[in-house]
Formats: sequence, C-alpha cells, structure tokens
Amino acid sequence: FQTQDLLAAREEEMLETDPVAAIKRIILVQTDDIRLNIAITGEPGTGKSTFVNAFRGINNNDEGAAPTGCGGTTTSPTSYLHPDYPHVILWDLPGIGSTMWPADEYVERVELKKFDFFIIISANRFRENDVKLAKEIQKMGKKFYFVRSKINHNLSDEKRSQRDFTEERTLAAIIEDCFKGLQKVGTESPQVFLLSSPDLSQHGLNQLKRTFERELPELKRKALFPHRCNYCPTFRNCC
Repeated sequence: FQTQDLLAAREEEMLETDPVAAIKRIILVQTDDIRLNIAITGEPGTGKSTFVNAFRGINNNDEGAAPTGCGGTTTSPTSYLHPDYPHVILWDLPGIGSTMWPADEYVERVELKKFDFFIIISANRFRENDVKLAKEIQKMGKKFYFVRSKINHNLSDEKRSQRDFTEERTLAAIIEDCFKGLQKVGTESPQVFLLSSPDLSQHGLNQLKRTFERELPELKRKALFPHRCNYCPTFRNCC
C-alpha cells in the first residue's frame, strides 16, 4: 500500500507539473482494463449473427455461438465475449426496420448511445436504414465499420447477367456504391469491408480483423474518455 500511495502522490505531482504526460500514463494503465462494447447492427437477415460468430473465430453450430437462421433470429440485444480480447464485448442487435423493431423507434429502444463502437452489416445496396444508422452514430461522435455481406450472391448474380463479367470489376463497383452512400451522409474516410458466405475469410474478414486489432488501443481510449478527448485540449493531445 505504501508503494501505491507513493505512485498516487507521484501522479498528482505529474498532473500539476506535466498534465499531458500524467494523463498519458493514466490512460496506458486504464485502457488495458476498459470494456469496449461493440454493437453489430443492420437490417434483419443481413448476416449479423453469422458475423458475430465468424469474428469470434467459431462456427455457427459451435457451443456458445449466436443463433443463426433465415430472417431475423435476434429479438433482443445479446452480448458475446471475444475469446482473444477478454474486455471486448460484441452485442448482436435486433435488425432495424423489422416489425418488432421499427426504424423510427430503433435508436431509443436499442439504446444505441450506450455502445462504444459499431459495425453496420448490409446485404444490399446502401439503404435508408443504413443511412439512419450512420447518421445517428456520427451524431454521437463515434466510429463504425461498414460491412457488405453475402458478396458471393452478388458475384453469382452478376456472372449470370453479364457477358463480360469480372470479379474484380464487380467488387470495385460494390465498394464504390458503399463509399458514395457513406460520403453522402458525411462520413470521412469510410472503412468498408466485403464479406462472403460461407467462406467469410475470402472477402475481407481477415482485413477487418487486422484493422480492428490495429485500432483497438485508440477505440479503448475513446471509450475511456468519450467526451474529453474531443473537447479538452489536454485530453485531445493524449488521444
């Protein structure tokens, strides 16, 4: 206890003489233990629960997997721990725009503001509910990834309908559509990932995981100081 008291006194002294260095030290210590609540959201039937399982590195039929099936299988927000990141909690949210979860009630009923970070899953072109989610998340000053799922369906459809089909051109067109939709709602530097089922690693899951791992420390810092990092100069220098 004497050592802890000395460290606490040292931190108080640092806060007076060099507040930026002191806060950086506090952040480094506390971010290891901070819980990061990640919401997986989007319309029903887009593959949110399958994504939750794949992101955790488990199959849909494994013990502890999120239930999957046709349509909206998630009827209430359900949490899942990540095996590799013990302080990361994935929340499988009900689909926005369903009968049980109308779009105009969704943000308040699902308590969107309590989550730290978001992954929006979409299985089609950029839609009205995707716009609503992106706007609400940005209004809260928080970050999200945009995931286009079921890319294999798009590739199959385009291959049947286009004589000069190429996979590269089709994927580029899908990404461009996502970028345009996100930029229209004011998203700067959108992060878009393409996922294909059943092989989710084929189009972007590994890339998403690498990006998340790289950005995890920053996401934890923002979860620890959600408002101070934006408005206080001292905290902004640290974050």
